[in-house]
Amino acid sequence: MANADLERANELKKNLVNFVYDAEGDLAIALETYVAQQGSRDRAGYDIRQQNLVFDTFLSEGIVNEQTTSELFLENQSDLTKQDDALIKGWQNSFTGLFEVIKIPPQGFEVMNWLTAKHYTVFPSSEVSESDTKRWQPGDIILTRIAPINEKEWMFSGASILKGNLGKPKLAVALGEFKKNYPNCLYSDAPELLEQAWESVTTYHEEFVEFFGRDRVTLSGYQLNKKLSELQEKMRQKRFADAGIDSSKSLQEIAKEKGIDEEDMKAAATEAGADAATVAKTLESKLNSPMVTPDVALPDRIKKAENATAFSHPRWGQTILPTYHKFTTILEAEEPQENEEAIVKKYLEDTQINYFIWQQLKSEFPTQLETKIQKILQRPDFNLDRDLEALLLEFNKPLEPELPEIASVPLHLHNLFEEAVARVNKSKSKKKKKKAVKGFK
Repeated sequence: MANADLERANELKKNLVNFVYDAEGDLAIALETYVAQQGSRDRAGYDIRQQNLVFDTFLSEGIVNEQTTSELFLENQSDLTKQDDALIKGWQNSFTGLFEVIKIPPQGFEVMNWLTAKHYTVFPSSEVSESDTKRWQPGDIILTRIAPINEKEWMFSGASILKGNLGKPKLAVALGEFKKNYPNCLYSDAPELLEQAWESVTTYHEEFVEFFGRDRVTLSGYQLNKKLSELQEKMRQKRFADAGIDSSKSLQEIAKEKGIDEEDMKAAATEAGADAATVAKTLESKLNSPMVTPDVALPDRIKKAENATAFSHPRWGQTILPTYHKFTTILEAEEPQENEEAIVKKYLEDTQINYFIWQQLKSEFPTQLETKIQKILQRPDFNLDRDLEALLLEFNKPLEPELPEIASVPLHLHNLFEEAVARVNKSKSKKKKKKAVKGFK
């Protein structure tokens, strides 16, 4: 790429940044609102670099009176060439990702977005300069944004945060943090993966309703865990059938028919434990599909619960609450119940108890819910119909669903998470053995 092209891109980007920083009126209000909403997420170590990433995201995603930020900027520029105009409009395709440095050539970096496994050639910019990038080494993980310069080349945008060279377990944790902090950026450069992920949520809901006969069920934690395992196995067998696999055949026969390396499959299964469920999961991950449906593993606190309520929705996904019955008991009771204030506040503060759950409560217990909120939050004028959405936003509960945990994930991420869990389990096993030897002596 010609240096002049990169210099011009940097110059235009600086002009766009200054335009937004200097703005007043609706644009300034939109920026302030956007930054406040994004900054409300619980981000450990939230600093100036993350603030810069949020600001940079506003440059491509911000909406002001039905216009994008870049459209407003272009309206106020009279000396831009057609190439400048095309370049700025192309920045609508800028995105945030968790990138691995693959190569450090004389010019530009080859990086891979771990969310989608796509590779890019990216150049330093005035915002992520050579002084930042000179410390990077192949294998390092970088949280940053990239913006297109042309069809094949990109530049770093906004800011960069060096995560370092991470092992598989730590990389899996970093990806989990990314999903939590940047839920709308999961598959920004692969909309087809995002579409498939959302379709898998709908499919799971349909299977849930067919299996249980309704979209909500309350059972003991033990029974719920057992039933959900049966549901997942039923769905797995259905996927095998759709892929033309006869699950009654041996592992060797299936591997031979599908052209799968039997030794690789056995090794992967053995690494993770080699029980029947693991072998099935390993087989599924070897199918020619870009996405894999994760298993739903219930934590011990739910497995041991006296009763747990599972909700299913085609967009909000699956939510399992061991306290829902207790919460509804509080609403139905005429007298104050033990710990009711703590439980109501928990339902407001717990991110798992989302807008959809609150809509169920509103629909079934409108008067009781309104009264409890008025009393516990000391808001006598609270009106459920008028104020509930504002209250949920106040407690950082989005009114639109984010991609649920039950959504399918790209195959490379599934394999990473499986390997990370296997390594952690192996490490724990070694520690136990060492402790046992020490204790025996």
